[in-house]
Amino acid sequence: TAYEISLGLVGSEMCIRDRLSFHFFVRTLTLLVFISCNQDFYPVGEVLLSDLTLETNSRSVPAFTFQESIQEVESNRQPLAQLGSINHPVFGRAEASFITQLNLGSDPIFGQYRQQFEDQDDQTDVNLIQENETVKSVYLEIPFFSNTNDSDNDGVIDSLDADPDDPDSNSDDDELTDIEEFRLSLNPLSSDSDGDGILDHDDEDNGTYQAENRVYEIDSIYGNRDANFDLQVYELTYYLGNLDPKTNFESAQIYYSNRDYFDEGYVGSTLFNQNVSLNFEEIRVNFAEDDPETTDVDETTRVETRLSPRLNIPLDPTFFQKRLIDLEGTDDLSGSDAFNQVMRGLIIRADNFSDDLYMLLDIQNAEIKVLYEFDDYDTNGTVDDLSDDEINKVEKELSISLGGTQINTLKNSAFESAVEQRILLSENNKPTDKLFVQSSHLHGKIRLFSDINPDSNSLLENLRTESFLINEANLIFYIDPEMNKLESLIAKRLYLFNYNSGAPLSDYIIDASVSNFGANSNKQNFGGILELDENSNPYRYKFNLTSHISNIIRNDSVNHDLGLVVTGDIQNPFAIKARKSLDEEAFNYPIAATLNPLGAVLVGSHPASNLNDKKVKLELIYSSY
Repeated sequence: TAYEISLGLVGSEMCIRDRLSFHFFVRTLTLLVFISCNQDFYPVGEVLLSDLTLETNSRSVPAFTFQESIQEVESNRQPLAQLGSINHPVFGRAEASFITQLNLGSDPIFGQYRQQFEDQDDQTDVNLIQENETVKSVYLEIPFFSNTNDSDNDGVIDSLDADPDDPDSNSDDDELTDIEEFRLSLNPLSSDSDGDGILDHDDEDNGTYQAENRVYEIDSIYGNRDANFDLQVYELTYYLGNLDPKTNFESAQIYYSNRDYFDEGYVGSTLFNQNVSLNFEEIRVNFAEDDPETTDVDETTRVETRLSPRLNIPLDPTFFQKRLIDLEGTDDLSGSDAFNQVMRGLIIRADNFSDDLYMLLDIQNAEIKVLYEFDDYDTNGTVDDLSDDEINKVEKELSISLGGTQINTLKNSAFESAVEQRILLSENNKPTDKLFVQSSHLHGKIRLFSDINPDSNSLLENLRTESFLINEANLIFYIDPEMNKLESLIAKRLYLFNYNSGAPLSDYIIDASVSNFGANSNKQNFGGILELDENSNPYRYKFNLTSHISNIIRNDSVNHDLGLVVTGDIQNPFAIKARKSLDEEAFNYPIAATLNPLGAVLVGSHPASNLNDKKVKLELIYSSY
């Protein structure tokens, strides 16, 4: 019938929505009546579609920005440790240190036997001697975040590869491709792998080069990597309990970022205090002894252990002798809680920086290595003959992981008065000309559709009466042009979330895109990545909120305010507690916003006239007839 034909033709052009406009229904009925009364036939589809061509349009919808700040964040759930100091000309100085407990396990054994066996008065067993365990050295190792991503598997990490997607690229500009040198156990990043003055393509003996050597790309170091500073490790004398006494020990204890246990005086023994600089080379440890059966190879010149670049800090051996080794067999080592009562933790801090330097450290893979020696009774294989028995010194290494309660202390100096003025405006429900976003210090609140007053929904109600299909919705923030000169201090990514609950938005959840450039580069469709203009200057951040906006307009979802923060890991959407002041109730805040010291200054919703073309906007791209 003509009715079926008309629906079929319209259906071929668009997806029928629940809200087809009434005038379209009336036009279709009128046309059917006309056809039924006229004896002649007309090209029905042509008549219908002549007025119902599907058009794509765009419009900008106002978005209002409000400046907010927080005084402290929950800081004992971060997956990393922050250490350093960086001075930002806009946000002020950010400083970080951390404290950590130690995980030892229950009732450890030092040497060969438990202490109670050593203490037995049994003259018939010559093996039962006092082992006299003595600490020789102690090192605290905290790895840097690094990667060895090699997309084309040619032995060259992507960041140093001339072409990360082509194994036949030539990163060292010699006569051998990267993959050829890799297969020949040569160094694709050096035309003379063994450094003997003969280029690889002419060298018949590169035996001294060890192909197992690895090159790492170090992540999450901000500022001057060559800066020197005073690195300090102290004993913590404050007991960090797991349960909150304010709730009768029924809930987990929350530790906040603004508390500094060093400044409060909870400091015991000094375990390390020296001026240092960072070393980003792979750590290689050779074999301690030469194997006599391999006469052609001296094992002491060969690498036994390879470690990724890290802080490698020597600690005071006498402290661990007293607080660890000498406690073998006592109740103090009966479990983690008992041990943490004796050795309550470590304070790791730094000051006197020669230049800005701020580090994110892999605390989850950090450990303390205690090398000690002990007396070992050796029968030399003749149990019944005591004449050749001897007591030897034997070395053994104990690894202690860092764990339990770990707290980042984050300090931010007072920001400039201009930021404070904008915070006061927002408290009076007045939108701002600029938006300052910085780590665990400053964030933005974004209000869509509902004008300045959150109780007014006239703009949203008008949109809901219109019949159109949203193809794409983008919330766009432009960088304040004055920030261009501070490019190295601009956050590489921002994150939008539900301000009321701290939960991620639907567009974030449905985005499963993955990037080869690290976790913070995933979810490319959701966006929030710093974009550069044609002159390679910082330009803008764009978020794709198509699902979120469609749900608000078409499905009557609640139009909550949005929160805008920096993110150090876009893959981590979980929330922690934060407070605007000590006397205010805590609210949910993204944990990923606390994982780096960077920030951004954005053009807000009510900028100066010269920046009006860069004010924040919600861009709707839609189709309608």
